[in-house]
Formats: sequence, structure tokens, C-alpha cells
Amino acid sequence: MACYHFTCDAEPEYLPQHSSPGDDIYRFAYTITIHNVGDVAAQLIARHWEIEDAEGRTQVVDGLGVVGQQPLLHPGEAFRYTSSAELRTPMGIMSGHYFCVAVDGTRFEAAIAPFVLKAS
Repeated sequence: MACYHFTCDAEPEYLPQHSSPGDDIYRFAYTITIHNVGDVAAQLIARHWEIEDAEGRTQVVDGLGVVGQQPLLHPGEAFRYTSSAELRTPMGIMSGHYFCVAVDGTRFEAAIAPFVLKAS
């Protein structure tokens, strides 16, 4: 039986040079590494993010691909990219998932475990 599985690792970073705490603007970069740990090649088609600040305000971000790409990952391959998010508080949480389609047409989601954005 075929295994369809991507794992996702997140590395967040506060960007003080692009933030303005006096104006409640906190910008963060995050680098995501997506690994195909399954045994079937699959393509990342779309993303869904939920970004919640410390006051409970949630931004939902849906879109095609990541950073303008829809990478096809063969078993054992990884794709790494960096993007950014903005909060109105110095701390928040991001989580979400990727919608993927394997080369045999099977659709699946790859979860992105919650990670903390924290100005430090």
C-alpha cells in the first residue's frame, strides 16, 4: 500500500529591523522545510495558514503554492523556503497545512504543527 506523507519543520525569526513596536507592528520571517517521507512523489498545490496574535486576532491565509512555486517532491526529497508574517502583538502562533496531490492522483494534506512567533 502506498504511503503519502510530507513532514514540515518551521524555523521562525523575529525581524526587529522591519518592526515598529510603537506602532504595534511586529514582523517575522519563517523558514519551512518540507520533506517527502512517503514512498510516492507528490506536488504541493496550495497552503492554508492560521496566524493568531496574543490578543486572539486570527488571520487566515489561503493560496496556491508557496513563494510562487508548487514543488514536486520525490520520496526522500525536501523543499525549503522562507516567507514572512506580521502581527500586532510581540507574540503569536502559526499553524496550518498544505494541500498535496500525488503523481497517482491521490490527494492528501500535510499538517504544519503550531509554532511560536516571539519578538525577543
